[in-house]
Amino acid sequence: MPIADSDGTSIYYERHGSGPAILFVHGSGGHHAAWWQQVAALRDEFTVVTIDLRGFGKSDSSMPEFDGQDFPGDVVAVLDQEDLTDAMLVGQSIGSVAALRAGLLRPERVSSVVLGHSLGGISHPELKELAAADRAEAVKLPVIDRLLTKEFQTGRADLTFLFQQMGTFNVARMQDLRNLDTNGPSLEDIQASGVKVAFLAGEKDAVLSVKTVTRAHELLPGSHLEIVEGAPHSMYWETPGPYNNAIAHLRRTLTAPKDSA
Repeated sequence: MPIADSDGTSIYYERHGSGPAILFVHGSGGHHAAWWQQVAALRDEFTVVTIDLRGFGKSDSSMPEFDGQDFPGDVVAVLDQEDLTDAMLVGQSIGSVAALRAGLLRPERVSSVVLGHSLGGISHPELKELAAADRAEAVKLPVIDRLLTKEFQTGRADLTFLFQQMGTFNVARMQDLRNLDTNGPSLEDIQASGVKVAFLAGEKDAVLSVKTVTRAHELLPGSHLEIVEGAPHSMYWETPGPYNNAIAHLRRTLTAPKDSA
């Protein structure tokens, strides 16, 4: 069972397949097994690494409380353990915040970061205002309606139930991740790192609007933007085909040397 040491905390992870590396960082309701539809689809072409942040899945959950500021170090511990030097980190929702910070901590190991349904905790006044407005609308909805479409919930009651059950394997909760946004990186910090950034958004995301994500892309020179038609906030789960295609496309295209134009 692969275990990485993150400053004394045991972090569980898995490595599948071979080829250019993609490391997935789950959101507040996920863990390594949430990526089952990605591992099966991508492992023939890529090395796919999935992890459990502390407090989630099989990682150490024995601490009395969790600090979201420790999550990027958990990702870094796996990068170092596996000696990855050209990884693409893919975050889901608030997991994108941990992914971006890990990439900035280890730019020699991370070539790119995909911010899935998230601004990655970027510190910028306009983006914070836009994201806050989106959240104000999102909280008016039941949690499940923020994450999956009504059509999916009705048509795939089985996968909706499994989606909800995924979170029951975790000890840490959403509030343990929220402080990741504190003292986030600036646009200038990201540019200086040489790490490429891509924003991945779903057209039907009820948590973060396409308009907000598009604005972030406009403000970050050199960033990439992928918008998946008809996809919700948890597109990796509800629309895995288009999601996997987008991830594969980004992994193939974000491989140029960091110092190239």
